[in-house]
Amino acid sequence: MIDPNFLQEARILLGFVVLIWLLEILDQLVLRHRLNRLGIRPRSQIGLRGILFAPLLHGTWQHLSANTVPFVVLGGLVMLGGLDEFAIVTTVVWLVSGLGVWLFAPSNSLHIGASGLIFGYFGFLLLRSYFQQDLTSGAIALLVLFFYSPLIWGILPIRRGISWQGHLFGFVGGGLAARYLPQLRQWLELGLELVRSSLI
Repeated sequence: MIDPNFLQEARILLGFVVLIWLLEILDQLVLRHRLNRLGIRPRSQIGLRGILFAPLLHGTWQHLSANTVPFVVLGGLVMLGGLDEFAIVTTVVWLVSGLGVWLFAPSNSLHIGASGLIFGYFGFLLLRSYFQQDLTSGAIALLVLFFYSPLIWGILPIRRGISWQGHLFGFVGGGLAARYLPQLRQWLELGLELVRSSLI
């Protein structure tokens, strides 16, 4: 019998993938790339909204295709720690990556794509083994490093047209999530408890 938790976690990952593909279909075939205007425009007030929307948007089919598989693989490995861990890591990476781009990327640029999340998951999975120092985390880190070590080059400004700032700050966000995961779990549990108590 399949674990119900596994089914729920798989639905969440698949749901995100379906969402970004549907948005790209809508943007390419109907809106003619107008959705991409919702990306991050560094240091502009209107560009702040891009922190929320940028990971859901992509410039081309190739861009989206290149992000889909590593998102599922690395996101799935993060999800092995539980849905709460996945939610915490995703939230921290989403915000740190977006804010980093908004603060430090060139002001005349537009940033979109889920690669910040991918690099965040990559950073989290590598650095969690250092902070937690358990066998499972170490094995996952070695597996990730073996298959995805070329991602490390993505945090360096060596290719034009690539949001290396998003990659870098995504990685930083993943590292922060790994370092402060116990405290972040406590905050999440406290927040959920406050919500539950307010509904009673």
